[in-house]
Amino acid sequence: MLGTDFPANRLPAEDTSLLAPVSKLLRQADITFGNLEGVLQDGGEPVKQCSNPKNCYLFRTPTHYAMHLQHAGFDVLSLANNHARDFGEDGRDSSMHSLQQAGIAHTGRDGDVASLTVNGLRVGVIAFAPYQGSNNMLAQDTVVERVRVLDANHDVVIVSFHGGAEGADKSRVPFSREFYHGEDRGDVAGFARMVVDAGADLVIGHGPHVPRALELYQQRLIAYSLGNFATYWGINISGPNGLAPILRAELDSEGKFVAGEIVSARQLRPDGTVQDDNHTAARMIAELTRADFPDTPLLIDQRGSISVATPSAFSGAPPEKEPAEISPAIARTE
Repeated sequence: MLGTDFPANRLPAEDTSLLAPVSKLLRQADITFGNLEGVLQDGGEPVKQCSNPKNCYLFRTPTHYAMHLQHAGFDVLSLANNHARDFGEDGRDSSMHSLQQAGIAHTGRDGDVASLTVNGLRVGVIAFAPYQGSNNMLAQDTVVERVRVLDANHDVVIVSFHGGAEGADKSRVPFSREFYHGEDRGDVAGFARMVVDAGADLVIGHGPHVPRALELYQQRLIAYSLGNFATYWGINISGPNGLAPILRAELDSEGKFVAGEIVSARQLRPDGTVQDDNHTAARMIAELTRADFPDTPLLIDQRGSISVATPSAFSGAPPEKEPAEISPAIARTE
Protein backbone atom coordinates (compact mmCIF):
# COMPACT_ATOMS: atom_id res chain seq x y z
CA MET A 1 0.00 0.00 0.00
CA LEU A 2 2.12 2.82 -1.38
CA GLY A 3 0.07 5.64 0.12
CA THR A 4 -3.57 6.74 0.18
CA ASP A 5 -5.39 9.97 -0.65
CA PHE A 6 -8.46 8.95 1.39
CA PRO A 7 -9.80 10.24 3.73
CA ALA A 8 -6.82 12.62 3.77
CA ASN A 9 -3.71 12.87 1.63
CA ARG A 10 -1.12 10.40 2.90
CA LEU A 11 0.93 10.05 -0.26
CA PRO A 12 4.73 10.24 -0.36
CA ALA A 13 6.15 13.67 -1.07
CA GLU A 14 7.07 14.40 -4.68
CA ASP A 15 5.37 11.20 -5.82
CA THR A 16 8.34 9.06 -4.82
CA SER A 17 8.19 5.26 -4.69
CA LEU A 18 8.63 3.43 -1.39
CA LEU A 19 9.90 0.47 -3.43
CA ALA A 20 12.87 2.23 -5.02
CA PRO A 21 15.52 1.00 -2.54
CA VAL A 22 14.71 -2.67 -3.28
CA SER A 23 13.58 -2.43 -6.91
CA LYS A 24 16.89 -3.68 -8.33
CA LEU A 25 16.51 -6.84 -6.26
CA LEU A 26 12.85 -7.36 -7.18
CA ARG A 27 13.58 -7.00 -10.88
CA GLN A 28 16.08 -9.90 -10.80
CA ALA A 29 13.41 -12.58 -10.48
CA ASP A 30 11.69 -14.45 -13.30
CA ILE A 31 8.37 -13.75 -11.55
CA THR A 32 7.89 -11.18 -8.80
CA PHE A 33 4.61 -11.48 -6.90
CA GLY A 34 3.00 -9.17 -4.37
CA ASN A 35 -0.30 -8.48 -2.62
CA LEU A 36 -1.88 -5.09 -3.35
CA GLU A 37 -3.95 -3.65 -0.50
CA GLY A 38 -6.57 -1.03 -1.24
CA VAL A 39 -7.45 0.14 -4.74
CA LEU A 40 -5.77 1.95 -7.59
CA GLN A 41 -8.45 4.52 -8.33
CA ASP A 42 -8.84 8.22 -9.05
CA GLY A 43 -11.80 9.54 -7.07
CA GLY A 44 -14.84 7.46 -6.22
CA GLU A 45 -16.74 6.84 -3.00
CA PRO A 46 -15.99 4.06 -0.49
CA VAL A 47 -18.49 1.31 0.20
CA LYS A 48 -17.22 1.06 3.77
CA GLN A 49 -17.62 3.71 6.44
CA CYS A 50 -15.10 5.03 8.96
CA SER A 51 -16.53 5.89 12.37
CA ASN A 52 -13.41 7.93 13.11
CA PRO A 53 -11.87 9.73 10.08
CA LYS A 54 -8.62 10.16 12.04
CA ASN A 55 -8.30 6.38 12.34
CA CYS A 56 -9.62 5.28 8.95
CA TYR A 57 -8.26 2.18 7.24
CA LEU A 58 -9.63 2.65 3.74
CA PHE A 59 -6.98 2.82 1.03
CA ARG A 60 -7.24 4.59 -2.32
CA THR A 61 -4.03 5.05 -4.28
CA PRO A 62 -3.93 7.08 -7.53
CA THR A 63 -3.95 4.92 -10.66
CA HIS A 64 -0.59 6.22 -11.89
CA TYR A 65 1.06 4.47 -8.93
CA ALA A 66 0.76 1.31 -11.01
CA MET A 67 3.88 2.58 -12.75
CA HIS A 68 5.77 2.46 -9.43
CA LEU A 69 4.82 -1.21 -9.20
CA GLN A 70 5.90 -1.79 -12.78
CA HIS A 71 9.24 -0.03 -12.30
CA ALA A 72 9.84 -2.07 -9.14
CA GLY A 73 9.56 -5.25 -11.19
CA PHE A 74 6.22 -6.74 -10.14
CA ASP A 75 4.82 -9.22 -12.65
CA VAL A 76 1.62 -10.29 -10.89
CA LEU A 77 -0.36 -8.93 -7.94
CA SER A 78 -3.08 -10.34 -5.71
CA LEU A 79 -6.34 -8.45 -5.40
CA ALA A 80 -7.79 -10.92 -2.89
CA ASN A 81 -7.75 -9.23 0.51
CA ASN A 82 -9.97 -7.23 2.85
CA HIS A 83 -9.10 -3.89 1.23
CA ALA A 84 -9.48 -4.80 -2.44
CA ARG A 85 -13.14 -3.70 -2.20
CA ASP A 86 -12.75 -0.60 -0.05
CA PHE A 87 -14.35 1.27 -2.96
CA GLY A 88 -16.54 -1.59 -4.09
CA GLU A 89 -16.13 -3.67 -7.20
CA ASP A 90 -15.72 -0.42 -9.14
CA GLY A 91 -12.52 0.06 -7.19
CA ARG A 92 -11.31 -3.46 -7.96
CA ASP A 93 -12.23 -2.86 -11.63
CA SER A 94 -10.03 0.22 -11.59
CA SER A 95 -7.18 -1.70 -9.95
CA MET A 96 -7.36 -4.46 -12.55
CA HIS A 97 -7.44 -1.98 -15.44
CA SER A 98 -4.55 0.07 -14.01
CA LEU A 99 -2.39 -3.03 -13.59
CA GLN A 100 -3.23 -4.25 -17.09
CA GLN A 101 -2.22 -0.87 -18.52
CA ALA A 102 1.11 -1.23 -16.70
CA GLY A 103 1.63 -4.76 -18.04
CA ILE A 104 1.12 -6.42 -14.65
CA ALA A 105 -1.03 -9.53 -14.32
CA HIS A 106 -3.60 -9.85 -11.52
CA THR A 107 -5.64 -12.45 -9.68
CA GLY A 108 -8.08 -12.37 -6.80
CA ARG A 109 -11.60 -11.54 -7.92
CA ASP A 110 -13.84 -14.62 -7.92
CA GLY A 111 -12.75 -16.64 -10.96
CA ASP A 112 -9.80 -14.41 -11.85
CA VAL A 113 -6.48 -16.21 -12.37
CA ALA A 114 -3.20 -15.17 -13.99
CA SER A 115 -1.14 -17.12 -16.52
CA LEU A 116 2.48 -16.28 -17.34
CA THR A 117 5.20 -17.96 -19.38
CA VAL A 118 8.66 -18.21 -17.82
CA ASN A 119 11.62 -20.03 -19.40
CA GLY A 120 9.23 -21.98 -21.58
CA LEU A 121 7.08 -23.00 -18.59
CA ARG A 122 3.44 -22.04 -18.14
CA VAL A 123 2.91 -20.62 -14.65
CA GLY A 124 -0.58 -20.21 -13.19
CA VAL A 125 -1.24 -17.91 -10.24
CA ILE A 126 -4.42 -17.77 -8.17
CA ALA A 127 -5.08 -15.69 -5.05
CA PHE A 128 -7.63 -16.60 -2.37
CA ALA A 129 -9.13 -14.76 0.60
CA PRO A 130 -12.17 -15.16 2.88
CA TYR A 131 -13.82 -12.00 1.57
CA GLN A 132 -16.76 -11.04 -0.60
CA GLY A 133 -16.13 -11.22 -4.32
CA SER A 134 -12.75 -12.96 -4.00
CA ASN A 135 -11.68 -16.51 -4.79
CA ASN A 136 -13.00 -17.85 -1.50
CA MET A 137 -10.43 -19.76 0.56
CA LEU A 138 -13.20 -21.04 2.87
CA ALA A 139 -15.03 -22.87 0.07
CA GLN A 140 -12.88 -25.99 0.10
CA ASP A 141 -14.47 -27.86 -2.81
CA THR A 142 -14.17 -24.82 -5.06
CA VAL A 143 -10.59 -24.19 -3.94
CA VAL A 144 -9.55 -27.74 -4.81
CA GLU A 145 -11.34 -27.66 -8.15
CA ARG A 146 -9.75 -24.38 -9.23
CA VAL A 147 -6.25 -25.45 -8.26
CA ARG A 148 -6.68 -28.77 -10.08
CA VAL A 149 -7.82 -26.96 -13.23
CA LEU A 150 -4.78 -24.68 -13.09
CA ASP A 151 -2.50 -27.66 -12.49
CA ALA A 152 -3.92 -29.46 -15.51
CA ASN A 153 -3.05 -26.53 -17.78
CA HIS A 154 0.19 -25.21 -16.27
CA ASP A 155 3.64 -26.53 -15.47
CA VAL A 156 3.89 -24.60 -12.20
CA VAL A 157 1.03 -23.37 -9.98
CA ILE A 158 1.40 -20.58 -7.40
CA VAL A 159 -1.33 -20.07 -4.80
CA SER A 160 -1.55 -17.10 -2.48
CA PHE A 161 -3.89 -16.58 0.45
CA HIS A 162 -4.80 -13.60 2.59
CA GLY A 163 -5.72 -15.38 5.80
CA GLY A 164 -4.98 -15.85 9.46
CA ALA A 165 -5.44 -13.56 12.44
CA GLU A 166 -3.34 -10.42 12.58
CA GLY A 167 -1.14 -8.57 15.05
CA ALA A 168 2.32 -8.58 16.60
CA ASP A 169 1.37 -11.61 18.73
CA LYS A 170 0.14 -13.71 15.78
CA SER A 171 3.47 -14.97 14.45
CA ARG A 172 2.80 -18.63 15.26
CA VAL A 173 0.85 -20.99 13.00
CA PRO A 174 -2.00 -22.26 15.25
CA PHE A 175 -3.01 -25.30 13.14
CA SER A 176 -6.66 -24.38 13.66
CA ARG A 177 -9.23 -21.93 12.34
CA GLU A 178 -8.37 -18.31 13.11
CA PHE A 179 -10.70 -15.39 13.80
CA TYR A 180 -10.14 -11.64 13.95
CA HIS A 181 -12.85 -9.35 15.34
CA GLY A 182 -15.24 -12.25 14.85
CA GLU A 183 -14.28 -12.67 11.19
CA ASP A 184 -13.38 -16.18 9.99
CA ARG A 185 -9.83 -15.97 8.62
CA GLY A 186 -9.49 -19.69 7.86
CA ASP A 187 -7.22 -22.55 8.90
CA VAL A 188 -4.09 -21.55 7.02
CA ALA A 189 -2.15 -24.79 7.54
CA GLY A 190 -5.12 -26.88 6.44
CA PHE A 191 -5.64 -24.62 3.43
CA ALA A 192 -1.98 -24.61 2.36
CA ARG A 193 -1.58 -28.36 2.53
CA MET A 194 -4.92 -28.87 0.79
CA VAL A 195 -3.89 -26.77 -2.22
CA VAL A 196 -0.52 -28.53 -2.46
CA ASP A 197 -2.34 -31.86 -2.49
CA ALA A 198 -4.52 -30.42 -5.29
CA GLY A 199 -1.51 -29.41 -7.40
CA ALA A 200 -0.04 -26.15 -6.05
CA ASP A 201 3.75 -25.88 -6.20
CA LEU A 202 4.33 -22.72 -4.17
CA VAL A 203 2.02 -21.26 -1.51
CA ILE A 204 2.42 -17.67 -0.29
CA GLY A 205 0.55 -16.34 2.74
CA HIS A 206 -0.11 -12.76 3.79
CA GLY A 207 -2.56 -11.26 6.25
CA PRO A 208 -1.17 -11.42 9.81
CA HIS A 209 1.04 -8.29 9.28
CA VAL A 210 4.01 -10.20 10.73
CA PRO A 211 6.26 -12.94 9.35
CA ARG A 212 5.43 -16.58 10.03
CA ALA A 213 7.18 -19.89 9.47
CA LEU A 214 8.07 -21.70 6.25
CA GLU A 215 7.22 -25.34 5.61
CA LEU A 216 8.33 -27.89 3.03
CA TYR A 217 5.33 -30.11 2.30
CA GLN A 218 5.34 -32.72 -0.48
CA GLN A 219 8.56 -31.07 -1.74
CA ARG A 220 6.66 -27.80 -2.16
CA LEU A 221 7.41 -24.59 -0.27
CA ILE A 222 4.76 -22.89 1.89
CA ALA A 223 5.30 -19.40 3.34
CA TYR A 224 2.62 -18.88 5.98
CA SER A 225 3.05 -15.10 6.11
CA LEU A 226 5.60 -12.67 4.74
CA GLY A 227 4.22 -9.82 6.84
CA ASN A 228 4.09 -6.22 5.66
CA PHE A 229 6.26 -4.87 2.88
CA ALA A 230 5.68 -1.26 1.87
CA THR A 231 3.28 1.13 3.61
CA TYR A 232 3.09 4.83 4.28
CA TRP A 233 2.06 7.00 7.24
CA GLY A 234 -0.74 5.81 9.50
CA ILE A 235 0.31 2.14 9.51
CA ASN A 236 2.16 0.54 12.41
CA ILE A 237 5.71 -0.47 11.47
CA SER A 238 7.12 -0.99 14.96
CA GLY A 239 8.77 -4.28 15.90
CA PRO A 240 7.84 -7.27 13.71
CA ASN A 241 5.20 -5.19 11.89
CA GLY A 242 8.01 -3.25 10.24
CA LEU A 243 9.86 -6.30 8.94
CA ALA A 244 9.60 -6.72 5.17
CA PRO A 245 11.11 -10.06 4.13
CA ILE A 246 11.57 -10.82 0.45
CA LEU A 247 11.31 -14.53 -0.28
CA ARG A 248 13.31 -15.90 -3.21
CA ALA A 249 12.37 -19.45 -4.21
CA GLU A 250 13.93 -21.52 -6.97
CA LEU A 251 11.68 -24.26 -8.34
CA ASP A 252 12.42 -26.97 -10.86
CA SER A 253 10.32 -27.52 -13.97
CA GLU A 254 7.89 -29.69 -11.97
CA GLY A 255 7.45 -27.06 -9.28
CA LYS A 256 9.53 -28.79 -6.61
CA PHE A 257 11.51 -26.54 -4.30
CA VAL A 258 15.23 -26.48 -5.04
CA ALA A 259 16.69 -23.67 -2.91
CA GLY A 260 15.88 -20.18 -1.76
CA GLU A 261 16.67 -17.16 0.34
CA ILE A 262 14.98 -14.81 2.75
CA VAL A 263 16.30 -11.35 1.96
CA SER A 264 15.75 -9.35 5.11
CA ALA A 265 14.37 -5.85 4.71
CA ARG A 266 12.47 -3.43 6.89
CA GLN A 267 10.38 -0.31 6.48
CA LEU A 268 11.95 3.06 7.28
CA ARG A 269 10.02 6.29 6.99
CA PRO A 270 10.11 8.23 4.83
CA ASP A 271 12.70 6.21 2.89
CA GLY A 272 10.54 3.15 2.14
CA THR A 273 11.65 -0.48 2.20
CA VAL A 274 15.39 -1.01 2.69
CA GLN A 275 17.56 -4.10 3.09
CA ASP A 276 18.52 -5.05 6.63
CA ASP A 277 22.14 -6.11 7.11
CA ASN A 278 21.26 -7.53 10.53
CA HIS A 279 19.06 -10.15 8.82
CA THR A 280 16.33 -9.67 11.42
CA ALA A 281 13.47 -11.09 9.35
CA ALA A 282 15.48 -14.14 8.27
CA ARG A 283 16.45 -14.95 11.83
CA MET A 284 12.85 -14.55 13.01
CA ILE A 285 11.47 -16.80 10.25
CA ALA A 286 14.17 -19.40 10.94
CA GLU A 287 13.20 -19.50 14.62
CA LEU A 288 9.49 -19.72 13.82
CA THR A 289 10.10 -22.50 11.32
CA ARG A 290 12.00 -24.56 13.88
CA ALA A 291 9.27 -23.94 16.46
CA ASP A 292 6.21 -24.65 14.31
CA PHE A 293 7.67 -27.33 11.99
CA PRO A 294 10.43 -29.08 13.93
CA ASP A 295 10.45 -32.01 11.50
CA THR A 296 10.71 -29.98 8.30
CA PRO A 297 13.87 -30.65 6.24
CA LEU A 298 14.24 -26.92 5.56
CA LEU A 299 17.44 -25.33 6.82
CA ILE A 300 17.55 -21.54 7.14
CA ASP A 301 20.85 -19.99 8.14
CA GLN A 302 21.36 -16.70 9.95
CA ARG A 303 21.70 -14.78 6.68
CA GLY A 304 18.53 -16.25 5.21
CA SER A 305 19.85 -18.92 2.84
CA ILE A 306 17.32 -21.77 2.53
CA SER A 307 18.37 -25.32 1.73
CA VAL A 308 17.06 -28.84 2.28
CA ALA A 309 18.64 -31.06 4.91
CA THR A 310 18.65 -34.36 3.01
CA PRO A 311 18.81 -35.20 -0.71
CA SER A 312 16.07 -37.77 -0.12
CA ALA A 313 13.58 -34.92 0.06
CA PHE A 314 13.84 -34.77 -3.72
CA SER A 315 13.39 -38.25 -5.11
CA GLY A 316 13.16 -39.02 -8.79
CA ALA A 317 15.05 -37.93 -11.88
CA PRO A 318 16.33 -34.35 -12.20
CA PRO A 319 14.24 -31.97 -14.30
CA GLU A 320 14.86 -31.94 -18.03
CA LYS A 321 14.60 -28.16 -18.22
CA GLU A 322 16.51 -25.46 -16.44
CA PRO A 323 15.00 -24.50 -13.06
CA ALA A 324 12.53 -21.61 -13.07
CA GLU A 325 13.22 -19.11 -10.33
CA ILE A 326 10.01 -17.89 -8.73
CA SER A 327 10.67 -15.00 -6.40
CA PRO A 328 7.56 -13.60 -4.69
CA ALA A 329 7.82 -10.33 -2.84
CA ILE A 330 4.76 -9.66 -0.76
CA ALA A 331 3.70 -6.02 -0.49
CA ARG A 332 0.80 -5.79 1.87
CA THR A 333 -0.74 -4.00 4.80
CA GLU A 334 -4.04 -2.86 6.22
